[in-house]
Amino acid sequence: MFKIILLGWIAGIAMMGRTLECIEPFTCITGILTFLIWAIYFYKKRKHQIGSGLRALVILISASFLFGIGAQYADSALEERLYYKIMHSDTHEVIIYVHQMGESSDKGIKQVAEVLNIHPDVVNWVFYIDQSLLGAEKSSSLELGQYYRITAKTKPIHSYALEGAFDVEKWFVQQNWQATAQVYRIQTLSKQEVMSAGFYLHVKQQQTWRAQFLQSVEKLRLKFRNYFIDSSLSHHALLLALLTGDRSLLNPELEQQFQRFGISHLLAISGPHVLIFAAMVSWIFTRLIHRFKPEIYLSIPRQKLVLLPFLMCVILYCAFVGFEIPALRTLFTVMLGSILLLIRHHLSAFSLLVLSASLLLWMDPFSILSAAFWLSYGACFILIRIYQDMTQAQQFHQTRFTRGMQILKALVRSQWKIFVALMPLTLIIFKQISWIAPLSNLIAIPILGGIIVPLDIMAGCLLLFIPSLGNLLFYLNNSLLELFIGILKGLDHLFNPQLQYYAFTPLLLICLTLAIVILFLPKGVVPKFWSVLCFVPLLIPSKMIRPTQISILDVGQGQSIFIQDQTQRILLDTGGYYDESKFSIGKQVVVPFLKSQGVHQLDRVILTHLDQDHSGGLPAVLQLIPTRMIQANEEIKDLSIPFSLCHSGQTWETSELKIQILSPKLENLQSTVFNRNEASCVMYLQLKQASDLKYFLMMGDAGWETEYQLLQQYPDLKVDVLILGHHGSQHSSSYDFLKRYHPKIAIASAGFENGYGHPSAEVSNRLQDLNIPLLSTTDKGAIHFKFDSGNEQTEFYRQSYKWLQR
Repeated sequence: MFKIILLGWIAGIAMMGRTLECIEPFTCITGILTFLIWAIYFYKKRKHQIGSGLRALVILISASFLFGIGAQYADSALEERLYYKIMHSDTHEVIIYVHQMGESSDKGIKQVAEVLNIHPDVVNWVFYIDQSLLGAEKSSSLELGQYYRITAKTKPIHSYALEGAFDVEKWFVQQNWQATAQVYRIQTLSKQEVMSAGFYLHVKQQQTWRAQFLQSVEKLRLKFRNYFIDSSLSHHALLLALLTGDRSLLNPELEQQFQRFGISHLLAISGPHVLIFAAMVSWIFTRLIHRFKPEIYLSIPRQKLVLLPFLMCVILYCAFVGFEIPALRTLFTVMLGSILLLIRHHLSAFSLLVLSASLLLWMDPFSILSAAFWLSYGACFILIRIYQDMTQAQQFHQTRFTRGMQILKALVRSQWKIFVALMPLTLIIFKQISWIAPLSNLIAIPILGGIIVPLDIMAGCLLLFIPSLGNLLFYLNNSLLELFIGILKGLDHLFNPQLQYYAFTPLLLICLTLAIVILFLPKGVVPKFWSVLCFVPLLIPSKMIRPTQISILDVGQGQSIFIQDQTQRILLDTGGYYDESKFSIGKQVVVPFLKSQGVHQLDRVILTHLDQDHSGGLPAVLQLIPTRMIQANEEIKDLSIPFSLCHSGQTWETSELKIQILSPKLENLQSTVFNRNEASCVMYLQLKQASDLKYFLMMGDAGWETEYQLLQQYPDLKVDVLILGHHGSQHSSSYDFLKRYHPKIAIASAGFENGYGHPSAEVSNRLQDLNIPLLSTTDKGAIHFKFDSGNEQTEFYRQSYKWLQR
């Protein structure tokens, strides 16, 4: 009963970042009801009159109360963390303390450090330091435990705020980082200088045993990194990642290969790593007792005697790997299990898991934002179910061969069960899946988890005490890794696995989850055939009704607009980063959004013009999403799909939309290369069934010249929503143009703190003078206009979560 009630607490914490209007009165009401229902429960219990209905009511009301408590607890923690978030760029002179090791990046050293003198409380910023500022000394980190005075320009954390894209702001909140900063000057400070500056208390805090222990552990982690950097091991980066969880040296291509095979979870320090180390030390401890003091077992049972060293090893290794969530899950589970063992109280494995998760979220509610939390506990739950099935099926007097075959079957069964059971979570979090994961995990787990990781841990321990032997073991492990990577390359050549993008509606995800839950329930609870009924909607996704939608995507300094109705899906521009090889707007922003909308094929891609910020993402879009046709105002070479030039006079319509191209004229296309902006394809869109926002005008990068021509040719054009030309540049959106068409809403698709000042102050003033509201993707994120059965909705993605709001 209590484990189900605690699920209410976990669900409440999971609401972090969402605005729940009535959560306080809800919590008060359910709190009163909880007190009353428990009073009734204990009264009935004394008279032995507890029925299943009363028990269900106790669970429901208590879980609802804990849901409210959890939601408020998470919201309070989030508000406190967001309070010191940097919102604007500025130059600061700060005193910092280096408490964790940095790493090399394309911007120099990436160093997380505590900032002492900006706010009353200590905050964490991410500093980028050019190697030239450090003189001749080359390092991937500033000195641990050292204070510095730094002059740096801060930059607020800003995500591409739209569905599907990686949420950088969420990641920074979870890590408790408040800003990034580019360092221009750095000076070492002594402890006396820091105390003189008014930070005596902070210096003293760093001298406590806890701070000294954590600093020693971090220095040990850095020592291992430097050892691997200086070594001649061909797989030094992978050995380091498997030992300490430090991925700073990993080749991006290797990480992508692990992702494609669905085995990237093996790079995270999880329960097996922690337990292997603790088991090794405990085994040595018991051998020593057997050898020198076996009579101690007469007074202290073996389980309790081993408990303390085992628990200390778990704590030590969790600290060594930086208290990552999978390791913390193991730590809390072991601690709770140890307490239960000491007090001789039995608790089911699932109850222990729920209690561990609840305790972790009480200690750190921001863990709920991490995919590692959900996947780690999800996988652990499935393994518990598999273990329960094994113990139930276990027979007495089994031969070693029979027992070995049973273990082998359990290993195979566990892989496909974990793969299937975690599929909904994987699709919700990553929107993609690797179909080869069961096979690759079947190979990788025994090799990496059963051989390489234990040897890695053993080598790491020996390196500290017998360096030559530790070094030898690392070279042996490197050879084993060479064999493992060779197997991966062979599988890669044979299957060429790729991550498959999938996007399901909430209804389809619920159906998939229910089907899987039914499959994994114990026999006899629910007929397994019911899962087939839940799978039926998944087989007919094309029949699902989708709303008419116009979305102005947040692609930074660029433009991309998604248009769909029941029969057409159109992408107007793809956005683009200045160097798509470094960061691809198409692959990492536009395509994930399209996949999140369930787009499996685009009917048409229209490029207003071929500037990088409007068309740079095209190759990635074409590579990852089948497209039937492309249009642009210039020829595009090396296309394998139909192409046509975009010019005025073109019209196509469906039962819900009518789309017209108003500019440029066909005869003017030859001079496009000399003035791409003014030759932009201008799209006019009419929603036939809309009532309020019916007419949309999308200007591309067109300026005053095109605006003048439109006023001449279409003087009575109706415009409800205007996508400002050239991102709101001062050379677009003239006063006469805005006054004549007078849209109800003007939208600027522009980048955060862009160097062009878009949308310009001049355009903002013109709009203000004409009482035309201005919306910007900078402040609102993706802007969605949805039209469904006569209902019209305008949604701003930055309103979805509190950490995105400005």
